Amino acid sequence: MTIFRIPKFSLTNGEKLSEVEIAYECYGELNADKSNAILVTHGITASHIAAGIVTLDRRKGWWNEIIGPGQLFDTSKYCIVSSNVLGSCYGSTGPASINPTTGKPYGTHFPEICLEDIVSAQHMLLQSLGIEKLVAVAGSSIGGFQVFQWAVSFPDYMAGILALDTSLKDIVETGSSLKNLLHNLSEDQSWNDGDYYDRGGMEDKLTEIRIKTLKSYGFDEKLDETLDEPSREKILTDTAREWALEFDINSLITSMQSVASFDVEHELDKIRAKVLYILCDTDEWFPSSIGKEVTSKLTNVGVEAKFFEVHSKKGHFATTEEPEKWVPEAKKFLLALQN
Repeated sequence: MTIFRIPKFSLTNGEKLSEVEIAYECYGELNADKSNAILVTHGITASHIAAGIVTLDRRKGWWNEIIGPGQLFDTSKYCIVSSNVLGSCYGSTGPASINPTTGKPYGTHFPEICLEDIVSAQHMLLQSLGIEKLVAVAGSSIGGFQVFQWAVSFPDYMAGILALDTSLKDIVETGSSLKNLLHNLSEDQSWNDGDYYDRGGMEDKLTEIRIKTLKSYGFDEKLDETLDEPSREKILTDTAREWALEFDINSLITSMQSVASFDVEHELDKIRAKVLYILCDTDEWFPSSIGKEVTSKLTNVGVEAKFFEVHSKKGHFATTEEPEKWVPEAKKFLLALQN
């Protein structure tokens, strides 16, 4: 992990953060003129570890299967930059970080941020590396929100974007989910209105929340079909608890706030990049039924966009678990960007 530091960062809402840190990883090397970079963006509870081994139990990076020599994001050809988002708890400045003014974690006093802020910090990171233009920005789910925000905020900074399992605005009613989450947390004695850092953490509540989330993503469908029910439940619970032990719930709240305000539908005419838009037919969060409508909105304002549908039983996990179903299309897309 490498840390990029910003002495003072101005947010879209006018507030300022001092001593901001953004964690990131690079896979592959920048070429002489630094024209071979691809930015990959992560989901709402993921980290900047997109490839390689993440934990002692050998959990892999979220795009481990498509980053590396000879893969879609070929590290012998491209430099893949993966940035942890502002507000996260995996190395970047977020609610669990120490507020330099108080000497204590920001907690619920961390300012509300939006997707524009997240992307702006990434842009500053890339500029610090000497990267003036990207080959592409690619991301899935909430990472896909970042991809579309990039295309609107910095339209000339990339040749293309790959947006998977996502949409042009928040269509999953994140605002309502956030209200329900806060109500759920308030029932836990350790919560203390978000200032729980000295109360032993929120492991049990976070495990409960994560189990529900994984089920909604289609986690059960990704498991070996030969496993019996007790084995499946154990894997689900162990996976959820592992996340609960390392994640800060205030980071989830901050991220959900940023997602709830996301909407670039009225700014599509700013996009200059070519677009490959990929959805899965069993994804309950971003159903493939929206694919043609989103693509039409893009093409109607002159954006060169193509929609590709993945057929899978694995729902929101499909593009991660079965990359072979969409990678050939993405390879053609990346090749076309450089011709």
